[in-house]
Amino acid sequence: MMLRDLDWLVTVSDLEHVTDAAAVLGTNQPTLSRALARVEDELGVRVFERSHDGVHPTPTGELVVAAARDLTERYAQLLADLETALDPDAGVVRLAFLDSIATSLVPRVLHEVHGQAPKVRVLLRQEPGHEIAADLASGAVDLAITSPRPDGPFGWLPLQEERLVLTVPARHRLRDRKRVTLAAIADDELVTTPVGFGYRNLVDSLLREAGVAPVVSFESQDLATIEGLVAAGLGVAILPEQFAGLSGTVGIPITASAARRTIGLTWRSDREPSPPAARFRQLVSRLG
Repeated sequence: MMLRDLDWLVTVSDLEHVTDAAAVLGTNQPTLSRALARVEDELGVRVFERSHDGVHPTPTGELVVAAARDLTERYAQLLADLETALDPDAGVVRLAFLDSIATSLVPRVLHEVHGQAPKVRVLLRQEPGHEIAADLASGAVDLAITSPRPDGPFGWLPLQEERLVLTVPARHRLRDRKRVTLAAIADDELVTTPVGFGYRNLVDSLLREAGVAPVVSFESQDLATIEGLVAAGLGVAILPEQFAGLSGTVGIPITASAARRTIGLTWRSDREPSPPAARFRQLVSRLG
C-alpha cells in the first residue's frame, strides 16, 4: 500500500465523490478507482459504499479513513519537521563540549553563532572527552569542542591554545618560582582527573617525560574543583593557566614546551554534516 493511496482515500472521503476527488487530485477516475480497490483488497474490507449521490465510508471504512488521515498528517508533519531541522539557518545542531571550557570558550562560540544564525537551535551536552569521542563515533552529536583531536576520521579546527601551569597552595615551597620543572614535584601529592580522561592522559604524558610519578591524592572530573582542592592544601596540580588563582592558589609556568592544551572543534570527516552543522562550523571558523 502506498502513502499516496491513503492520501487519495482521505480526499475521496472528504468530497464523497470519486469524480470530484480525481479532479482535485489531478488524476483520472479509473486510476483513482484502482487505487481505492487496491486499499480495500489489501485490508480485506470494503471502505466505501457506492450510491447514486456518490460514495460514503462504511462503518469499518470510517476506521480506515481515520487511520489514513492520521498517517498522512503525521507524514506531512515529518516532512515539515525535517525541513526545519535541516534548514542551515533554523535547524538543530547537537554540540558536545568539555566541562573545563563550559564558562569560557563555549559561551564565546555560541555568541558568535547566535549573532549570525539566531534561529539555529543548539542542543548542548557537557561531558568528558572520552564520552565526547564515543558520541561523535555513534552519531549522537554532530560537533564537539574538545581536546585533544580525536584519533580516526575526524576533522579539526583549532580554536584556543592554553598554557598549562603548576598550581600550588599559597604557602607551597615553590610558590615564588618564576618557572619550574615537573621534576620539582616528585615528592608532592597530585590532584588530577580520573584515569581514562583525555586531560589525565596529557598530564601523565608530561610527568612521564619529566621522569616523575607523584602519588595521586584526589581525582575530580572538574578542573575548577581540582584547583579548590589544591587551595585546601591537598596536593598540587597541572592546570590550564586560567584556573590558577581562583581560590588563592599560585600558578607557576612549566619549563616543558609540551605543557600546553589545544582546544578545537571536531566532527566526523567520513560523513556529510547536516546543513545546520555545516553552517555552525562555518560560523565558528571565524574564531579559529
